[in-house]
Amino acid sequence: MRGRLILIEGLDRSGKSTQAENLALALDAQLYKFPDRSTPIGKLINEYLVNSSFDLSDEAAHLLFSANRWEVAHEMEATLIRGQNIVLDRYIYSGIAYSLAKSSLNDYEWLYSPDKGLPKPDLTLFLTIDLEELSRRKGWGDERYEKSAFQAKVKQCFMQILDPEKDSSVEIVNVDNLSIEQVKAKLMEIIKERKVDQPTEKPLAKFK
Repeated sequence: MRGRLILIEGLDRSGKSTQAENLALALDAQLYKFPDRSTPIGKLINEYLVNSSFDLSDEAAHLLFSANRWEVAHEMEATLIRGQNIVLDRYIYSGIAYSLAKSSLNDYEWLYSPDKGLPKPDLTLFLTIDLEELSRRKGWGDERYEKSAFQAKVKQCFMQILDPEKDSSVEIVNVDNLSIEQVKAKLMEIIKERKVDQPTEKPLAKFK
């Protein structure tokens, strides 16, 4: 029996990190945040995100984010095989959506290919929220991508690549005007309904 892999995705300041932490506690799961800014590659990514003068091509940035996920891929698999649940705060969908939102990158297959072979979540929860509400949240604008026009493009890209009709493991969750506790309750209800709070004998799927 292996543990479950649950992913929380969303725009910047959407509350996904708070909810990922809440779910990890509720499910006794290990939490992984991407980008992981503590690794050698993650430190480069952090500099890119917080320093607008840090010069990096869009292609190079995309590959760095993917490499950052691969840094811990084998560790994640070993954790799941031990029967431990994992909650992810961002993953490959963020990498693709944020890159697609840039005018210079529009080849989906190229953007997707570096992540082929990574573990695929049992459940992906995308938190969708009104963009005006995002811009009023504390800390908005501190990092490179936190601009309303760009986040609007990112949201559109997320909705293109996360289609519940094509991938039954995806849930779109509207969190407009909901408190932290209300969002947590909503997410836990989905998790319990889908029984992804319980270990499974199903083999771990990979992105193909």
